[in-house]
Order: sequence, then C-alpha cells, then structure tokens
Amino acid sequence: MDKEVITKIESDDTSSVEIKVLLFARARELAGVPDLTLKMPSGSTTQKCMNELVLKFPSLEEVRSCVVLALNEEYTTDSAIVQHRDELAIIPPISGG
Repeated sequence: MDKEVITKIESDDTSSVEIKVLLFARARELAGVPDLTLKMPSGSTTQKCMNELVLKFPSLEEVRSCVVLALNEEYTTDSAIVQHRDELAIIPPISGG
C-alpha cells in the first residue's frame, strides 16, 4: 500500500510535464504505436525524451542515431527543452522513390 501512495504522490508532482510524442515511418513500426503521451521531469531536453523512449521501446535504438526531431512542428535540436503539452515528432529517414 505504501508503494501505491508514493506512486500517486509522484504522479501529482507539479515538477513534471506531459508531452505528446508522434512516431513516423520506421520509428512507428519499431515502437508499434503511432503516438503516446510521455511524462518527463520539468527541464527535460528532447534528448532525454528520446532516451526515455528507447528505454520504453528498446527497438528504437535502431533508428536513434539517424532520426530528426521536431518540436511543435518545427525541426529542433537534442538540447531543446520540452514544455507541458508540447508535441515531439520522431522522424527517421524515409526511403523510397
């Protein structure tokens, strides 16, 4: 029971943000989901978000080094800070003709 109380307190913590993650192409195939909500500590970078995604979906390691990140529909860097309700897109290279 104590563990449940601790979990609830942590989830009510205001020092965290929730972002929507969109996965495209091969990243979507590897994760098996088109999108998800990710809860991160305040001040987290897009790189930390990507690290968390790889922990949740280890198969994403395959595309990690070659993805492009977009934050709120604009290309971004690994060091960008995510804010509550931001939208982070994970875009791997797309091949085709």
